[in-house]
Amino acid sequence: MFNLQRSSFSMGGDTWSALLRAISLSRVLVFVLFFSLFTFHFSLYSTVHASAPPDLNLDELITEALKNSPELLVSESKVSASGYRIPQAKALPDPMLMFGYQNDGFRRITIGEEQFSMGMFTLSQMFYFPGKRSLKGEMATKDMEGLQAMHNATRLRIVVTVRQLYYELFLAYRSIDILKKLTEFYSRIEDAATARYSSGMGSQQEVIMAQTEKYMLLEKEEMQWQKIQAIQGMLNTTIGRSVNSPLGRPVEPASTTYVFSLEELVEMAKANSPEIRSKEKMIEAAEAKVKMAQKEYYPDFTIGASYYPKTQGLMDMWSLTATINLPIFYKSKQEQAVLEAKANLLGAKRELSNMEYMLSSGIRESYSMTRTAEKLMTLYKEGVIPKTYQDFQLALSGYAAGKTEAITTISRLKALLDTELLYWGQYVEREKAIARLKAITGTNESVTGGQK
Repeated sequence: MFNLQRSSFSMGGDTWSALLRAISLSRVLVFVLFFSLFTFHFSLYSTVHASAPPDLNLDELITEALKNSPELLVSESKVSASGYRIPQAKALPDPMLMFGYQNDGFRRITIGEEQFSMGMFTLSQMFYFPGKRSLKGEMATKDMEGLQAMHNATRLRIVVTVRQLYYELFLAYRSIDILKKLTEFYSRIEDAATARYSSGMGSQQEVIMAQTEKYMLLEKEEMQWQKIQAIQGMLNTTIGRSVNSPLGRPVEPASTTYVFSLEELVEMAKANSPEIRSKEKMIEAAEAKVKMAQKEYYPDFTIGASYYPKTQGLMDMWSLTATINLPIFYKSKQEQAVLEAKANLLGAKRELSNMEYMLSSGIRESYSMTRTAEKLMTLYKEGVIPKTYQDFQLALSGYAAGKTEAITTISRLKALLDTELLYWGQYVEREKAIARLKAITGTNESVTGGQK
């Protein structure tokens, strides 16, 4: 093939010169591209690693997030505020003090002269019908307990978010490591292509092909650095740091051991999930509101004591009164309030059922993802990756000996890159699925971790 190409080139000097100029121009363009990528890579790498922050530890990040997360602090404030509503709900209405003056006629002040001219002081206090105060306190308590359950759900969600971002950051750094390793392999292919071209066994196109593939790996590496910048910003926001705070490289986490069955996970979610606890507290609060609406059929009463001072020897007066409201419009008021409360109770029960269905669906999805990732990791680690690496080494040796084409060697190396990235991608997806399962089931660190 090589001799045929040389003979075809010799047919026209202009064609041969044009081809040489095209090859020279392509080499210049490749060099410019490589230099630009290298300069950008060096500047970004210097920016990321300028301060050389310490390595990240997942447990320390979770602890910091649970202490400083803005979302968690807001939720904590809402729970604290709801606790102050309980004594308010149980308290009686403020007593009423009335004072004034009563006079006979409009011409002059007649106090001390006329019998019904006097000052007036009245103190009154309204009392709820028996049982209403305790129901008001129960409603406020259940609302607070529901917010507390949602606060616990927020804590678990923050932990899940930190874990997922941590694993995404770890995957980005690991991808860069793989790309660097494969860049070295492409350099070996380039050296072999250069040697073949120098000896007349290969074409310059093979050299350029190897160089192009190597530079494309540098492009992918830059994209991973950009991804790292974005993930670091999100992670800083989640744990309550400034978005530009430097973050180190994640320490490779140990693979988490998770041995529960699907049925066990569903039962754990029903027993421990803070979301389910929150819906149950909503039902209890709605039941208290139904009882409270039914109590509104009964009137409240107000006790009042009045004192009427007089002068000029006239006797002072006093009175004691009781006032009750008459719920005579119960058809349009109390009865409708009971119907409203019962409708809200039914809605709360349906929300609980819907939450149980959603959690069961989420558990099934994450559980399936966990088990599938485990099988794929085993397949990649024990079968695909070793065979792909062996295939690449054979192709590289064959190419150096002139028995294999460059495109075959490069395709083998691409397959090796894909399988390495797929393995670590499945590793990260498994850990993220386990983190979601822990949040759904209301557990956190109760499951021990093991080594890969």
